[in-house]
Amino acid sequence: MHNECGCESPHHEWKHGHRHGHGHRHAYRRRFFTKAEKVEKLKSYAEELKKELKAVEEHIKELQS
Repeated sequence: MHNECGCESPHHEWKHGHRHGHGHRHAYRRRFFTKAEKVEKLKSYAEELKKELKAVEEHIKELQS
C-alpha cells in the first residue's frame, strides 16, 4: 500500500512516477525513476507474484487432498 495515498496498487510508484494525484493537496513533486530503478521495482514485484502463486498452488493442493 502506498503510504501517502493508500493506493493498493503494487506498481504505484513505478507506474505513477510517485505523483500525488489522488486528491491530495501536497506540493506537486514529480520524480522520474531511472531505468535501473524501474527494473529493480519490477523484479521485486515479480518475486512477490511468485510467492503469491506458490501460496495459491499450496492451498489448491490442500483442498484437493
